[in-house]
Amino acid sequence: MKISIACDHGAYELKERLKAHLTRQGHEVTDCGTNSPDSCDYPDYARPAAQLVAGGACERGVVLCTTGIGVSMVANKVKGVRCALCHEPLSAEMTRRHNDANVLAMGAGVTGGNLAERILDVFLTTEFEGGRHQRRVDKVMEGE
Repeated sequence: MKISIACDHGAYELKERLKAHLTRQGHEVTDCGTNSPDSCDYPDYARPAAQLVAGGACERGVVLCTTGIGVSMVANKVKGVRCALCHEPLSAEMTRRHNDANVLAMGAGVTGGNLAERILDVFLTTEFEGGRHQRRVDKVMEGE
């Protein structure tokens, strides 16, 4: 799967860990930065990662900051993106099953590395159920 990933300085270490995790699993990862733990502005990195998903260059995206809140807000401003902020695997599973989320947001200050890997794995392997959920996703997307 082609996956975009991005972070700000607060999640640099987690991004590097998740990027390696994805690469080991055979995914093609596009790293949109940041490329150091130096202070930076999260929209500069989260937006391009979300745009890659919205434009079809990547199938899914992962955006990270200290809480996940800021990057999720940025990603959800990109037309065609349904970004979900998840702190545990059940939310990742349900947002894929019922919301067809295509970008995952997590917070490095909230979610440790092992848990973040589990959340990411669930997000990537859970299929959208469609059916009545498609009708609801369509209604969400009408707001764009």
